[in-house]
Amino acid sequence: MALLIGVPRETAAGEKRVATVPDVVEKLIKLGFSVAVESGAGDAANCNDDSYRAAGASVAGSAAELWGTADIVFKVRPPTLDEVALLRPGATLIGFVWPAQNPELMAALQARQVTALAIDCLPRQLSRAQKMDALTSQAGVSGYRAVIEAANAFGRFFNGQITAAGKVPPAKVFIAGAGVAGLAAIGTAANLGAIVRANDTRAEVADQVVSLGGEFVKVDYEEEGSGGGGYAKVMSEGFQAAQRAMYAQQAREVDIIITTALIPGKPAPKLITAEMVATMKPGSVIVDMAAEQGGNCELTVPGQAVVRHGVTIVGYTDLASRLAKQSSTLYSTNLLRLTEELCKTKDGVINVNFEDDAIRGLTVVKNGELTWPAPAPKLPPPPPPKAAAVAAPKAAAHGHGPGEPMKGSTLAIVFAVGAVLFALVGLYAPAAFLSHFTVFVLACFVGYMVVWNVTPSLHTPLMSVTNAISSIIAIGALIQVAPPLDATGAADRPHALILGCAVVALVLTAVNMFGGFAVTRRMLAMFRK
Repeated sequence: MALLIGVPRETAAGEKRVATVPDVVEKLIKLGFSVAVESGAGDAANCNDDSYRAAGASVAGSAAELWGTADIVFKVRPPTLDEVALLRPGATLIGFVWPAQNPELMAALQARQVTALAIDCLPRQLSRAQKMDALTSQAGVSGYRAVIEAANAFGRFFNGQITAAGKVPPAKVFIAGAGVAGLAAIGTAANLGAIVRANDTRAEVADQVVSLGGEFVKVDYEEEGSGGGGYAKVMSEGFQAAQRAMYAQQAREVDIIITTALIPGKPAPKLITAEMVATMKPGSVIVDMAAEQGGNCELTVPGQAVVRHGVTIVGYTDLASRLAKQSSTLYSTNLLRLTEELCKTKDGVINVNFEDDAIRGLTVVKNGELTWPAPAPKLPPPPPPKAAAVAAPKAAAHGHGPGEPMKGSTLAIVFAVGAVLFALVGLYAPAAFLSHFTVFVLACFVGYMVVWNVTPSLHTPLMSVTNAISSIIAIGALIQVAPPLDATGAADRPHALILGCAVVALVLTAVNMFGGFAVTRRMLAMFRK
């Protein structure tokens, strides 16, 4: 029997997201489920009741009706204790739970004998879990919105401008934390024309910051900050002192600071002190994306935008909800991918399979039994080293390795063999062959010197090789079309067939060379702004 998926209205203050949008409802129905949505659940995300009905869902008139009949409940925010009391025993709850921060909720779920899948507990180190990673999708939306809120509170353009009315310098933005939200903020601020700087305790994200148009600001202290699973770890006191000094310097120089630093299961670290805020230029802005967990700035007021020392400190806790349509679409897609993993038979029945590391990590309560925290997932072993990498040192021991110059004795042998071959050709080859052979050698030399050594930045390495070969063909064909004069001043005209082949070779070579450069220009243009 197909199960009923219920989508209630979110009751948290200011929450505008909905757990499923009409486009995803159609896909859930194709998996064999029936879907019911509480009336008005999607109004704030521009998804009205009629759009859900058109997609095939039914509309429940009240929360009690939906919670009491649904076999599976899709939620965004953790349910309240009153909502848990409406769950029927044996039902399944899927959404954000945050088990470490909500012990009372966990106890209520166990007492209700339900199964709870916490989307926030997904093992993010599993590559195949990315399609279900709601933390990443929502953080990307929040990072984008943080820059928009900063631009709204800032009194100038982000990009620099020179106008008849005067020069406007570009805004300087510093982003503390280069996780998913931080990288989204870096890309958005850079696209708006700001000068972007960023810092993170994980050194491996430096290349990602630069690729998005930012500058990575390194702390003058050597310590690795990766905590596994895509999160940062708590750093040593020495590192934190060096980090505070760097933040103090950035606070004096930049116009906007966006903080994103969070450590799972712990309060948000205090990165921006009141003294740093006091040194910032009047009109500056701080957007504290960690406000819901206490904030990275000492002066942050969760849920509000306040002004301290002439600096606007934005502590909104609903950044993703401020783009409700977009964040709801992404979140509902994450839940759809999870549902596909739970219902691989497409018969409207789910299977919470603990043999699947992703499902095991998500499940915090199963039929009233506490299953959180989950054991570490079994990661695949690293790939074995390639055989070529092992064979390279052996080749170097017997002669020369890749990229190494040839030994003098080997080079002398090569030249000696070449000289003997040329001498034999000169002594015994017919005169007609010698003239063609001379043309061939000259064509190879000219082709190599003229085309092969062209700077690779002008065209791709592949085009360098093909153009070198084409130049050899072109020179040989030109010799055949316009042969050199003999001693009497007459030209030895080639046979008509040879002449025709030479003309065709010239045409095809010209098409290849000019067409190759045209294609290369188009390829390079794809990487230019």
